[in-house]
Amino acid sequence: MSPKTMMAGVVHALYDSSIRSKTIDIELIENDPDQGKKVLTAVEEGLQTCNSFFMSVAFINQSGLTPLLLMLQELERKNIKGKVLTTNYLSFSEPKALDALEQLKNIEVRMADTSSNVPGFHTKGYVFFQKEWVRVMIGSSNITAGALTRNKEWNVQVRASSKGSLSQSVMDAFETMWNDRKTIPYGDIREEYVRQYEQKQQMQKKEEEERAWVQEAKKLQPNGMQQAFITRLRSLLEQGAHRALLISATGTGKTYASAFAMRELRFERVLFIVHRELIAQQAKESFARVFQNRTQFGLYTSNEKEDGNYLFTTMQTISRENWMHEFAPDHFDAIIIDEVHRAGSKSYQKIFDYFQPDLWLGMSATPERTDDFDIYALFDHNIAYEIRLNQALEADLLCPFHYFGIHDLYVDAQENELSDFRYLTCDERVDHIIRQANYYGYSGDRVKGLIFVSRVEEGKALSEKFNARGFRTVALSGSDSHEYRERCIECLSSDVREDRLDYIFTVEIFNEGIDIPSINQVIMLRPTESPIIFVQQMGRGLRKNKEKEFVVILDFIGNYQNNYMIPIALSSDRTYNKDTLRRFVQEGERLLPGSSTIHFDEVSKKEIFKAIDTANLQTLKLIKESYTDLKQKLGCIPTLIQFDEFGSIDPLKIIDHSGSYPAFLQKYEKDRQYNLPELQPKQLKILEYISKKFAAGKRIHELLLLEEILNNETDLFETLQDRLIQEYEIELDQNTKENLTNLFTNNFIAGTGRNT
Repeated sequence: MSPKTMMAGVVHALYDSSIRSKTIDIELIENDPDQGKKVLTAVEEGLQTCNSFFMSVAFINQSGLTPLLLMLQELERKNIKGKVLTTNYLSFSEPKALDALEQLKNIEVRMADTSSNVPGFHTKGYVFFQKEWVRVMIGSSNITAGALTRNKEWNVQVRASSKGSLSQSVMDAFETMWNDRKTIPYGDIREEYVRQYEQKQQMQKKEEEERAWVQEAKKLQPNGMQQAFITRLRSLLEQGAHRALLISATGTGKTYASAFAMRELRFERVLFIVHRELIAQQAKESFARVFQNRTQFGLYTSNEKEDGNYLFTTMQTISRENWMHEFAPDHFDAIIIDEVHRAGSKSYQKIFDYFQPDLWLGMSATPERTDDFDIYALFDHNIAYEIRLNQALEADLLCPFHYFGIHDLYVDAQENELSDFRYLTCDERVDHIIRQANYYGYSGDRVKGLIFVSRVEEGKALSEKFNARGFRTVALSGSDSHEYRERCIECLSSDVREDRLDYIFTVEIFNEGIDIPSINQVIMLRPTESPIIFVQQMGRGLRKNKEKEFVVILDFIGNYQNNYMIPIALSSDRTYNKDTLRRFVQEGERLLPGSSTIHFDEVSKKEIFKAIDTANLQTLKLIKESYTDLKQKLGCIPTLIQFDEFGSIDPLKIIDHSGSYPAFLQKYEKDRQYNLPELQPKQLKILEYISKKFAAGKRIHELLLLEEILNNETDLFETLQDRLIQEYEIELDQNTKENLTNLFTNNFIAGTGRNT
């Protein structure tokens, strides 16, 4: 019997019993990449609306439980009781996840013992009680990230009367398993289960190491993103280009992409420029893995001066004239600049002025600048490839993240009070932060976290208070030496050093240009000042690493005016449309690809909605910045449709502010090379009328009719009717004709609006 036939039979059986059970809703719940995480959403909705609940699942791991933690914490606060039944089958469930459930006062956890020759335990059922109704979801989904978010899973969800036969049979089956003599409270079996789990993990680790050794021996190959970049770069070179940009989200493998490109395109002498020696060393190691010792690599820094066809240096080193002039201007075939958005500085410009390679390759996650320097123009507007956060998640290039927007302790304080040092470092706030960090946890054997704060003295004070509570932390700032920073990073990453660290507190020195793949928790204790900086800081934990399955992002949200920037950053949406931002706060996790999730507690959600409501997102400054960014990217004045195509600001904001796009350009575009026509006041008024009435795109009729007029058609309504039927399957009735006539002849407006 095929799976579809089997599932059809299950649905039919449920439907058949629906009359007796008074079932009012039956549906198939399955994950769909185009429709979001439907299984996770169903479980969250069940928890959100229930008075009590049962869960019976074979497997529970931390990656599956973490997205539910905010909801479960809320249920504990409301004292809504729950029972969770799982099993020691295959020693699969993670003790850390079971411990997290066990510590919740409202939830009882039991484990079915399958170790003695008894039948296996493989149920997947979720039961949520709602006064007179029960919501039951039964099918194939365990509490794992794959089962809840991305795997193809089939679950039947039924909403039925709590007194109906279906509800009673499910509850009876659960109680029978719950009270079975082989079902034991988790606390009683925990010690033995942890021993079995760790034994199995050690065996699996050994097998994985053996597989990794075999895979490392094989030649590294570019992934889909990297191959597309190489193909586009080859095309640009064939067209005679000498400069190109790679725009790629943090953690997506820019360095490897450049190494593959140099290998595939056979560049013989290459200079790789970074701004820190540690990054130069890491880049050298990445290139060596790709090339498999087929060329010679060397460090060229203040501390090392090695020979090699491929040299890895820092900007501080190579910009010194005596070091720079050791090479002829055309010595290198290609020069690669990492974090190229810094290239507007005088030091970088000296490098550009001196060297003459066949290819300048710039790489950055955020080429948009606030210093008015045009990075796109520096690279002749040649974008070899671009991949932003959401695309990188969709392509599975980044580590999945679970973001939690949590109210800060003094959320009711005014913004100026929240900057008070006493609030930021008081014992009550420190305890609140630690409590939440422990509850939401991390993936891996121990926490390796970065904590971003607003001020240097705040970081130092918080570090001292964390250390007094048993953590091992340091606070770093720009005044610390590179050597000390590198040692602290090593202490955070290491599992064997006696002086290893749990957290590093910092202001902004780790926003970019740092590679700590093992970071499994990022905590933000400062207001969001910029979506770019927000993504940079969150991105510190998004690099994939074998030590972690996901990264936890904890954002402590206070009463800040800039809170509206949080959904802008998380969604990568730059339209600045308030309705879009509100929607993302409500259902953002459904819109994110892959296993990543987004959660806001109720207080934080209210703060963000308040910030969205009061934000002025139609300021001239915002509009001009968005226009300039897109113009620099394209190398020309954007068309109105290109604002939409490139994910820039909502064009309606330009129209609302200036009346029409031509009016905006006539007033603010001062570059004479574009030869913009000087429009008369009457022409601008006509364009304003058309823009404000029709640009919102409420329906297609007006735009098609306008196009027919511009094309000098004579039988306007006849032509319009043909197009509506052929292209949109829409009939044109008499009322619509009259409405269109009134719109185009200004006969529907009364009063002063008519004169305007």
